[in-house]
Amino acid sequence: MTQIDKNKPVLVTGATGFVAGWIVKRLLEEGITVHAAVRDPKKTAKIAHLEELAKNSKGSIKYFKSDLLSPGSYKEAMEGCELVYHTASPFTIDVNDPVKDLIEPAEQGTANVLNTAKEVSSVKRVVVTSSCAAIYSDAIDTVNAPGGKITEDVWNTTASVEYQPYSYSKTLAEKKAWEIAETQSQWDLVTINPSLVLGPPLNPQAVTSESFNLLRQLGDGTLKAGAPKMGIGMVDVRDVAEAHYRAGFNPEAKGRHITSAHNTNLFEIGNTLGKKFGDEYPLPKRALPKWLVMLVGPMTNKSFTRKMIRNNVNIPFTADNSKIKRELGMEFKPMSETLNDSFKVMIEEGMFNAKE
Repeated sequence: MTQIDKNKPVLVTGATGFVAGWIVKRLLEEGITVHAAVRDPKKTAKIAHLEELAKNSKGSIKYFKSDLLSPGSYKEAMEGCELVYHTASPFTIDVNDPVKDLIEPAEQGTANVLNTAKEVSSVKRVVVTSSCAAIYSDAIDTVNAPGGKITEDVWNTTASVEYQPYSYSKTLAEKKAWEIAETQSQWDLVTINPSLVLGPPLNPQAVTSESFNLLRQLGDGTLKAGAPKMGIGMVDVRDVAEAHYRAGFNPEAKGRHITSAHNTNLFEIGNTLGKKFGDEYPLPKRALPKWLVMLVGPMTNKSFTRKMIRNNVNIPFTADNSKIKRELGMEFKPMSETLNDSFKVMIEEGMFNAKE
């Protein structure tokens, strides 16, 4: 039982991020003082949306300069906080050096934040934004999991530096978090493990992030000939933020939490968007056969290796989200609401050209 005092400040690392922005908003609405850890508080364009949120809420925000790879750089921001949200971590698939670009920042960053929490006596709980990627690499892993679906008891054993390095980085980072948590008894650790996070960004610049790449390919005509039934999970960013909020303030929250609303696939996502936007934008109207994806996929996208296609196309993704519903009382937004709200922002930001 961990009681968090809402009169004390709350630290959010990576506060300018897609998910973090909505967490900050939720905290500010509760009248909480947010300690926002960012790379450079002087870059006013990066924090403008947070300033706007603070201006229109009961809470307040203070900025702290910090760096994932700089030990101790979160200490000042953490002082006086009972609750720490560690959301900062690289999210990109296309990297030149997976160790330097993904694995080191994810693992070392987590170690830096949690080791600092051991030194700051006010901290009572740390909530780490992990990922379903720490549980599985490919849809086939969910099929092969006990009972044919992933649960919080499952860990990713198929990712490596060479294959699905992003998933590998999230696995190592979360394992590091649990390893450090076990070396102390001052604070407890809770993790939120989202699948693909979509929904409207508070910072419109976020539409260029990795989360929106799939939607971009669906809407810009790249996949107008058809989309593969590539099994994935999906969840709304607003629900992910709410899950973080509850994980922080529910005294009984513990362990990992699969935060995935819908077991879906790429074609179904395109089809759902097509119901509202199909007349104006070149959204896919048919599912591509697997043999064709195997043939052209590797030529169109270097992350579409034959192994990745074999392990994900025409294979269902199945995650069990019953724990977060049961223990944190979570309910999830309909898939169409999440997708339509995301696509609308992308249109407003000029990401697509309407069909001729």
